[in-house]
Amino acid sequence: YVRMPAEEYLDFFGRLYGMEALARQQRIGALLEQFGLSADHKRRVGEFSKGMRQKLALARSLVHNPPILLLDEPTSAMDPESARLVRDAILTLRSENRTVIICTHNLSEAEELADQIAIIRRGRIVALGSSASLKQAFLGPEEYEVRFATPLDGRWNDLPTGWQVSARGSDWFRYQTRQPDQDNPLLLRHLMQQQLKILSLQPVNRSLEQVYLQAINTPEEAEVAHAG
Repeated sequence: YVRMPAEEYLDFFGRLYGMEALARQQRIGALLEQFGLSADHKRRVGEFSKGMRQKLALARSLVHNPPILLLDEPTSAMDPESARLVRDAILTLRSENRTVIICTHNLSEAEELADQIAIIRRGRIVALGSSASLKQAFLGPEEYEVRFATPLDGRWNDLPTGWQVSARGSDWFRYQTRQPDQDNPLLLRHLMQQQLKILSLQPVNRSLEQVYLQAINTPEEAEVAHAG
């Protein structure tokens, strides 16, 4: 296939799927445009870079507009611009009447693209759910950080009873809450009553990588699949 021009390559698969000539032509033209390959439609596939081949492979898988799409490392070896183009295409596909299943080691990509995430260890699903539900299950309640304009000088001890302080420094502290919509305004009011100068209150970023490490390091006898 490396000797085939990209357009002919896609047309070959369209014919395999039984598509009519006009439908093939229109679909191929749209896909080449979508993946930034229109200018290269006459070039042989063997002359394409690895990233271009990856985009062409994705276009090939979409020629017949399948209801289920299986993608294995769809942005592997791509430059950032090409990877962004492919991710945007996947997001568009996800919004249509189609199921997209992606196998990837790129956890930030999985978090951006997936509605449901499955973490697999030794052939078994050890965690399953949305990104938010998995973070809640493995990392606990949401964590927030408050920063002040001046050192606290021990005044963080004046927090209301029951607040869980998870970390602190001279001019900041972090806490966890299961009800941020209710608790955050109460905390801000309390701190302002203490005449503390607040610079910011913001959520602490918790990555899917942290969830992954927790999940794969859970002892097998304590293994639980989390659904969200």
